[in-house]
Amino acid sequence: SRSVTKSSHDVLQRQGEKPERGRFLHFHSVTFWVGNAKQAASYYCSKIGFEPLAYKGLETGSREVVSHVVKQDKIVFVFSSALNPWNKEMGDHLVKHGDGVKDIAFEVEDCDYIVQKARERGAIIVREPWIEQDKFGKVKFAVLQTFGDTTHTLVEKMNYTGCFLPGFEAPTFTDPLLSKLPKCGLEIIDHIVFKLASLKFKRVKYQPPKIIRLTPDNRLRD
Repeated sequence: SRSVTKSSHDVLQRQGEKPERGRFLHFHSVTFWVGNAKQAASYYCSKIGFEPLAYKGLETGSREVVSHVVKQDKIVFVFSSALNPWNKEMGDHLVKHGDGVKDIAFEVEDCDYIVQKARERGAIIVREPWIEQDKFGKVKFAVLQTFGDTTHTLVEKMNYTGCFLPGFEAPTFTDPLLSKLPKCGLEIIDHIVFKLASLKFKRVKYQPPKIIRLTPDNRLRD
């Protein structure tokens, strides 16, 4: 609503001056670690109006993780599952959290500069910037820690023209029933809420606006 938009802008106005470099363009995607990625993606398509966008798995050369990507307007969800029982990181995450969000990704400009400034402000860098590429171009990534087991991935597309990201391919099959279902009309991710136990809330010192300098020109409502 307009009142929400105005309130969000007022909050961001108080965060400080616009940084000289590095822009946050919009939410790129939200990655869920789940027990059955294909089933989860199918549910979101058949019940909530999403459509298949991309796929990564054994057929594309990924032997450890399978991922199904779905999209609705500007909302992109990635559902990922382990292909092998010895994937301890994903297994432990499922035991602890169940099916849930692992990563919230932002598309950015000048990933290196944002990581540099985030480090100066106290951010924990889980993975330093690296580049992946395929026949459609290159994409630069970096991963920052939030709190708990959740991360933020920064995504800088370097003239990339693929359907999603390097390593992903367009789906080879789309359920014919999807075209017959009513539209849900979801458009964007406005915001994402972290939920904590009440006794732990006061101990959390998570300040993404301060660490990564979200400003009115870098708003993530889009």
